[in-house]
Amino acid sequence: MENLRIGVPSKGRLAELATELLKDAGLSFRRQDRSLFALVKDAPVEITFLRTDDIPVLCAEGAIDMGITGSDLVAEAGVDVVERLALGVGGCRLAVCVPDDSKIQTAADLNGARIATSFPHVTETYLAQHGAKAHMVTLSGSVEVMISLGVADAIVDLVETGSTLAANRLRIFDEIGRYETILIQNKEPRQQEMADRVVRRLEGVVIARSYSLLEYNIPRTKLAEAEKITPGFNSPTVNALEDPGWCAVRVMVRRKEVIPAMERLEVIGASAILETQIANCRL
Repeated sequence: MENLRIGVPSKGRLAELATELLKDAGLSFRRQDRSLFALVKDAPVEITFLRTDDIPVLCAEGAIDMGITGSDLVAEAGVDVVERLALGVGGCRLAVCVPDDSKIQTAADLNGARIATSFPHVTETYLAQHGAKAHMVTLSGSVEVMISLGVADAIVDLVETGSTLAANRLRIFDEIGRYETILIQNKEPRQQEMADRVVRRLEGVVIARSYSLLEYNIPRTKLAEAEKITPGFNSPTVNALEDPGWCAVRVMVRRKEVIPAMERLEVIGASAILETQIANCRL
């Protein structure tokens, strides 16, 4: 039986994130030097190291069964693959950006403009939706300086914090879409059952990274109020303490909500409030 083949970026920050995710999901492998392939220990899975923007096309063509890549690259490639799981990392926006003093006010004003971008397909689709057509200056690298170089009137690029735009005196004119790192799959993988297992394993890691385990003691008279603050994924686990007037609560809380929850619990009389990070889970 052939191994399930998963494509991951060969270098860069996304390569590090993909490797860490797979290993946390129990799919351990070791890449020898600059080898293009690695076998997963104790599983019929093979890791293939590829250029990030090639992964959507190679997955659609069946060269790999699954792949970790950006949803922006999937949209740009225009290929027919199955999105199995959002991985909770690499969030960004694809935006149309113009100079601070630009007279462009609507998407229709981009008609006939020169647009520098690494995403010509997505950009042309966006323009068509607004009845506009522009000259595409397709580049593979940084596009922020293309306006100051006189190459373009506008750019379409990925934006995270917006600091680079500010440094180049650009502003976001419109947002085309929001993207993140995802796990994609060919419609007919070599091993569907193993592909489903990979998704379930990665899902456990992704959920675990989004939650913490919160533990605290609370007077029983305040339990109902505390449960409103920390309702949990399904419901909290409540255990009796030796003092019948008190109980111990264990509950999953989204990490971004932990600090506010701890403060609110303290106000109503909770004590011994502890946060523990979760490495993996099944829900």
